[in-house]
Amino acid sequence: MKKFELTSETKINIFGKKLFRIKALVSFGVVKTGETGGWVEKEENVNQSGDAWVFGNAEVFGNAEVFGDAEVFGNARVSGNARVSGNAEVFGNARVSGDAWVFGNAWVFGNARVSGDAWVFGNAEVFGNAEVFGDARVFGNAEVSGNARVSGDAEVFGNARVSGNARVFGNAEVFGNADYTTIHGFGTQFRTTTFFRCKDKQVKVSCGCFYGTIPEFREQVKNTRDGKIAEEYLMIADLMEKHFAEEAK
Repeated sequence: MKKFELTSETKINIFGKKLFRIKALVSFGVVKTGETGGWVEKEENVNQSGDAWVFGNAEVFGNAEVFGDAEVFGNARVSGNARVSGNAEVFGNARVSGDAWVFGNAWVFGNARVSGDAWVFGNAEVFGNAEVFGDARVFGNAEVSGNARVSGDAEVFGNARVSGNARVFGNAEVFGNADYTTIHGFGTQFRTTTFFRCKDKQVKVSCGCFYGTIPEFREQVKNTRDGKIAEEYLMIADLMEKHFAEEAK
């Protein structure tokens, strides 16, 4: 038996997709019979079993699917081949797209973006203006927030908190707060420099266009900077090398 139907109320979204308002045919979860929901392109965007639902102004289109007991609400948008399942929630102005998957008890909200082949699951939360993309994984009780970016094959998990303007990518493995550090306000553009531990236990540095190990970072500084800026960056490199060595003990 179907739990919802497409209504005759339609709209064209900003991508030119014709979307239909949905309406519950039976009561389930927090949804009552006759209650209207959000917008979908086709019935397959919301599974007819379980308590999954799209509320309010939220949109689900393309080949995206919401299933299990997942909820999408607010002005959130789920598109492409993305999936939202389990007890996951996507809300606010969040966007989940590509082949991304949000599941378990995960939340994606605010202006957050999850795309590519990224997964967010467990009790993880991605919010603020944060972005998770590529093949990145955010799980456990981890949080990614602010303007942080997690990408590549990076994994952020455990009780880790990645925030601010942090950039975590490549083969990064951030289990707790000790596995990454950001330094802000140095250099010619007062940019944020991120140090993080990788799966091979190396510590990598992300600073502007630079990405490499701490020794490589030192060489880059010596070759491209001088004076006070060079001194500050070299001091930071020494400090971070000591910091991560102590944490590894």
